[in-house]
Amino acid sequence: MKVLVTGHCGFIGTNLVPILTKAGYDVVGLDTDLYRYCTYGDTPESVPTINKDVRDVEPEDLKGFEAVVHLAALSNDPLGNINPDLTYDINHRASVRIAQIARDVGVKRFLFASSCSMYGKAGDEDVLDETANFNPVTAYAKSKVYTERDVAPMATDSFSPVFLRNATAYGVSPRIRFDLVVNNLTAWAYTTGKIYMKSDGTPWRPLVHIDDICQAIVCALKEPREVVHGLAVNVGSGNENYQMRDLANYVKEIVPNCEIEIADGAGPDTRSYRVNFDKIGQVFPTFKTTWTARKGVQQCYDSYVKHGLNKDDYEGIRYKRIAHIMNLIEEKKLDTNLRWQI
Repeated sequence: MKVLVTGHCGFIGTNLVPILTKAGYDVVGLDTDLYRYCTYGDTPESVPTINKDVRDVEPEDLKGFEAVVHLAALSNDPLGNINPDLTYDINHRASVRIAQIARDVGVKRFLFASSCSMYGKAGDEDVLDETANFNPVTAYAKSKVYTERDVAPMATDSFSPVFLRNATAYGVSPRIRFDLVVNNLTAWAYTTGKIYMKSDGTPWRPLVHIDDICQAIVCALKEPREVVHGLAVNVGSGNENYQMRDLANYVKEIVPNCEIEIADGAGPDTRSYRVNFDKIGQVFPTFKTTWTARKGVQQCYDSYVKHGLNKDDYEGIRYKRIAHIMNLIEEKKLDTNLRWQI
């Protein structure tokens, strides 16, 4: 199967590409590569690439593919806060347009990297399945809601949208993100000796390792059309719903000589929700998460030790995405619409 992966140079994409190629898929990437200067550790695996912004995709770019895995997005809430319309332009309007083009040129399967963040603010007693109401808090989460809403009706006898609602991701990749909770808490602990909590530790969050997200994508490509057609499914495990204080305690157990520190004025995060993941095991019988948050903390810690991570690295312009983007704009390498000028 010939598969186009948008955002293949990103946090999930750089782990997904070798997994897909090893599984025998003919993979082509499409990416504007905003973080080309931000490689962490190993160099990402190279595949044939269409160097293009997702807002500029044309029919010729998608012809000949049997499936599109659409990962590309502005994935950082602070980036969305700078210009929310930019988030909607890239994450929502461009995604809908790509799905429409894919359907028009004969792509059979469109896998959309959606998010459990669409459920947003929910009661602590609720465990949300795929039928739950959406209550998104951020521009990023809202963009996922709007994309699902607009792409779902495009389904036809020959075009199958699939919505993979990923839990909060974590893990190590060549384009690592340090703003994600497991990666972030472990980095702070390793480099400063403090496990820095920005909330009071009570909010709930469902977590999933990026390699388990990749496994779900492989399942969605392999399963017959009648299984995945129009499917919306939460990606994660019921055992991987955590309160922030649980994660802090894992970090304290694994990272030597660190202590938990609560930020001044920290209170409950409005994004508190738990998610039910029963459906994914029912529709994808071979899917089973292989990671736990505790193993993820250990992976991050081992990686930070190996690469000698320091606070200036992950808080500086190389790895802190919002700082990196703002620096590229200041250097006039990017314009304010996040288009390359070089």
